[in-house]
Amino acid sequence: MDLMFRDEPLSAWLNEVAPTALLLNADHETPNNAVLPVLLYPSVARLPGTEPAELFEVLFSCNEWPAAWRNGVFDYHHFHTTAHEALGVYSGEVTVQLGGSEGVSVDVHAGDVAIIPAGVAHRNLGSSTDLGIVGAYPAGQSPDEGRPDASRLTEFINAVSKVAPPEQDPVFGAEGFLLHHW
Repeated sequence: MDLMFRDEPLSAWLNEVAPTALLLNADHETPNNAVLPVLLYPSVARLPGTEPAELFEVLFSCNEWPAAWRNGVFDYHHFHTTAHEALGVYSGEVTVQLGGSEGVSVDVHAGDVAIIPAGVAHRNLGSSTDLGIVGAYPAGQSPDEGRPDASRLTEFINAVSKVAPPEQDPVFGAEGFLLHHW
């Protein structure tokens, strides 16, 4: 049975798109994740005209990634060594640098989802004034906030290696692409 959102099946709000996968190895001060790629789902959600954040909150929570916050992306490099993170962009757009100071930049827009594995550094390089993101973490995982630090790199990499992969994709659930990539 399909779950409902605003009197329609939740699946009716989604576009069946395959993600782009980006594998980011450790650099000299950031652990990143040499095993699990960042997954970028472009235009995966058909957002409602009012309260679009609610779609991502319901979607993520139904797929065992409880919605945790609404905000943007910090403008400094940070990463989580204790949790994976899903970002659902419900308004605006942002350029995110992934992988630390030597990493790659990607543009994400309203309707996109980014899934960032534990350890991957990310920061906001610039965004529209109306940027809105719903953030979520797999059930049972709580994020810490790490910052690049060469003296702690081995500690960070060890911590990241202990973070369990989630049981479901935050967008497509038990049949999602994440389970094939991770």
